[in-house]
Amino acid sequence: CSPIKTAVPAASRKQGSRKQVSCSRSRLPGWAQATGHALWAASGMSSRGLQGPASAHRHWPNFSSWNQVLGPVPQLLHPLTTQRRVRRVRPQSKIAEGRPNDSDRAGSVAAAAVTRPTTAGSMFSNVDDGEAHMHRLLRENRHNLPNPDLDEEPLEPGSPGQAEVAQPNSSPAQGCPVYVMLPLDTVWVVERDAGSSASVLNKECSLDVALSILKHAGVEGVMVDVWWGIAECAGPGMYDFSAYKRLLDKAQRVGLRVQAVMSFHAAGFNVGDTCKIPLPKWVRDIGDNNPDIYYTDKNGHRNKECLSLGCDTTPLLGGRTPVEVYRDFVDHFCDQFQHQFGTVLTEITIGLGPAGELRFPSYPEGDGRWRFPGVGEFQCYDKYMLEDLKRTADAAGHPEWGLSGPHDAGNYNSNIWESGFFNSQGGSWSSPYGDFFLSWYTGLLVQHADRILTAAHQVLTKTGRPRVFRVLKEATDGHAIYTFQSSCKLGIKLAGVHWWFKSMAHAAELTAGYYNTRDRNGYEPVMKVLQKTNARLSFTCVEMRDCEHAPEGRCSPQALLQQVSECAEMYGVALTGENALQRYDEYAFERIAESAFGHSARAGSLEQITFLRMGDLMFDNWDAFSRFLNRMHKR
Repeated sequence: CSPIKTAVPAASRKQGSRKQVSCSRSRLPGWAQATGHALWAASGMSSRGLQGPASAHRHWPNFSSWNQVLGPVPQLLHPLTTQRRVRRVRPQSKIAEGRPNDSDRAGSVAAAAVTRPTTAGSMFSNVDDGEAHMHRLLRENRHNLPNPDLDEEPLEPGSPGQAEVAQPNSSPAQGCPVYVMLPLDTVWVVERDAGSSASVLNKECSLDVALSILKHAGVEGVMVDVWWGIAECAGPGMYDFSAYKRLLDKAQRVGLRVQAVMSFHAAGFNVGDTCKIPLPKWVRDIGDNNPDIYYTDKNGHRNKECLSLGCDTTPLLGGRTPVEVYRDFVDHFCDQFQHQFGTVLTEITIGLGPAGELRFPSYPEGDGRWRFPGVGEFQCYDKYMLEDLKRTADAAGHPEWGLSGPHDAGNYNSNIWESGFFNSQGGSWSSPYGDFFLSWYTGLLVQHADRILTAAHQVLTKTGRPRVFRVLKEATDGHAIYTFQSSCKLGIKLAGVHWWFKSMAHAAELTAGYYNTRDRNGYEPVMKVLQKTNARLSFTCVEMRDCEHAPEGRCSPQALLQQVSECAEMYGVALTGENALQRYDEYAFERIAESAFGHSARAGSLEQITFLRMGDLMFDNWDAFSRFLNRMHKR
């Protein structure tokens, strides 16, 4: 069928945006084609393009204007599910007790005078785009939208009417389930007149439409960042997961699963980040007095995207160590959502470094210090890591090795032949000193993962958490031993550092913390930690092909993925995949399918594909994405 195209007025478009958006008539209901798609394209929900500028930010209209123009949100939009829902009648006693109805709640929100900071000095920054046009679209198309008599209050476990909530479907018997990453700013912080702040869902009306369209298209679930800088911004131990609770309730209603990423890093430091979300202010205040809590390069530049692993066990965060702070954060999140373990919340992914990945920030492209395919720089110059290096060198009997990192490793943008350390012929990476330093450097990264994943595993499996059967073992005396595991999986992300993979030293992997060379498998130590903690591994760059990269970078994303896949299989670690760039061409989709299913005995090695990222670019290319989903379901 031919696509329907809806023109978006120029007033709502930024430079570089598409003039038209389209969706397939054969995929979506009519009202969603004519209205839902146009609403999403005009709403400005931020997305990550192929190489979109970090300044292409979006903005959130204030609550007051939404309610004045549109009325209560729950009366406007509802999920695109095939089930008929019956309105839950709220008992009169609760109303009498002062619990507001929908209209009262909308009025109270407007009366709260919630505003979003827009000044350059705001802690959270974004840019306005098309609020007036969004309101006009909603007004003009309101008559096309179904108006179900549905209560929007989230359902608690065991409450009346919960059986009517759509439950997520199980994974396809054949094919590979596909999750979609939500925009980085799905949850935001707004400031009130009194100086207090609250977390809210960004562009909530558009989010309702988008979640329903994804479910209708066959998407299994969504991934969302649970930002440390938002959920614990009020102070140490002061958590606010209310907006995430509302999001998970919405996902449950439409039948989507949710993968939550504990994002202990800041947004805005990487190319493609469409918003800025810093670390909590109370953490930054500590960093102002002690900048060594951040990763530091040899020139003394502090990377404030995340905390250095060198201070993992130092009680510098109000008497707690960073590992204890991470553990408490995950614990409180689980307390809030354990009733949805397994059915809605299927995985908690632990952020272990920059961009949430287990690595050092060795290639900081966001601030311009690094350009592809530079070798990067070692990040071991904060006082905590230097002290550990000195102790390790003294114990090895070579105190001269503990003074600093390699002196001949070049700079961020060096080629391997421009540095004495990474040179394939006689480089010091293969010397006794090189082996000592690289073993120490990657060892710290593995210990970092072990500490945090062990703490997170204990949180997920502590008494009272929902569990499911894992395996049956037979004891030596003939008795059967039943082993159980958390009904919510544990996971991490690993970066696909594929440049210089075809060289002897694998220079970019070494500076990122993976001691992986032509003669050494640097991913085995990570797999051992994942095996110990029963965690899954999400690996990026599944959409990339070797032939797409210039030969001087010695890139091989395909060979790297094959090595990681084989290593994960060896240790029994479940492997999932993500695309590193937001692409909609046939070559990328074919490569993703090949990565998931393969053409050999290793077919089906990926348990899940997570696609980056939901937003206007995805809906502009909806036909191509729909075909990709069908391919992943029917393969």
